[in-house]
Amino acid sequence: MVRLERDPRGVATLTLDRPEVHNALNVEMIRALRGALRDIEGDDAVRVVVLTGAGQSFCAGGDLEWMRAMTTQDRATRIDEATELAEMLAALNQLAKPVIARVNGQAYGGGMGVISCCDVAVGVDSARFGLTEVRLGLIPATISPFVVQRIGEPASRRLMLSGRRFDAVEAERIGLLSRQVPEAGLDEAVEAEVVEFLQCAPGAVAACKQLIGVVREHTEAEVREVTPGMLAETWESGEAATGIAAFFEKRTPPWRQD
Repeated sequence: MVRLERDPRGVATLTLDRPEVHNALNVEMIRALRGALRDIEGDDAVRVVVLTGAGQSFCAGGDLEWMRAMTTQDRATRIDEATELAEMLAALNQLAKPVIARVNGQAYGGGMGVISCCDVAVGVDSARFGLTEVRLGLIPATISPFVVQRIGEPASRRLMLSGRRFDAVEAERIGLLSRQVPEAGLDEAVEAEVVEFLQCAPGAVAACKQLIGVVREHTEAEVREVTPGMLAETWESGEAATGIAAFFEKRTPPWRQD
C-alpha cells in the first residue's frame, strides 16, 4: 500500500501504491502512511522526503469501498477512522523534514489534503483536482484545516461548496501547487527542489519548520516573546558555528550536497 525507499543522499521517496484504485485512501493505507512517517521522523539520515503516487494518479481521495462500508458503521467507528486520517495528516504536516509532493496525476478530496500538508508541491500540467465531497453528500472535514490554510478561505469557499474540478493552472494560481510542469519534466523539477534542501543544515530546517508553525498558531505578541529563544537555541545547536566558520574559511559545510 505504501513504499518507502531511501537513497544515499538521504532522500526518502514515499509512494502511495494502490494504482488499481488510483491510490485512494482507506484506513489500512492511512495506518501504513502513519507508520512510514514515524520511520522517517526517527531516521536522522533522511534529509528530504518526496511523496508521490504509483501509476497515473497521485491520490483520488477516499476509497469508495471504504466510504460505502462507513454507511453501515456506528458513529464511534466513523469518528475513530476519521480521527486516524486527521492524525496522519497532522503528522505529515508537522514532519521535521521538508516534504515535496510529486503530483504525478489527479488528486481529489483527501489527495488534496495530502498535498496541502507538504512543504512544496510540483505537479504535472495535465493533473486535475477537486474537493468533490459535497457531490456525495459529505464534507471535507478532516482535510479542511490543511486545505484552507494552503489555498485560503476564498478559494476554499468556491471549491468546497461547489465540488467543482479544476486544472493545474488554477492549482498553481491558488497555491495548491508550487509549480506545474509537463510530464516529461516532472522528475527534473522535483530534483531541483531536492537539491536546494540538501544544501541546508538539517537541524536548522527542522527548527525553521517549527518556527512557521509557531508564527501561524500564536499572536504577534506571543511570537515576539518566543522567537528570540528559538533563535538562541539554533546558535547553541552547533550547526550555526559550523556553518559560519565554513563561510569565513571558504569551505563547504558538512551537510551541503551539491
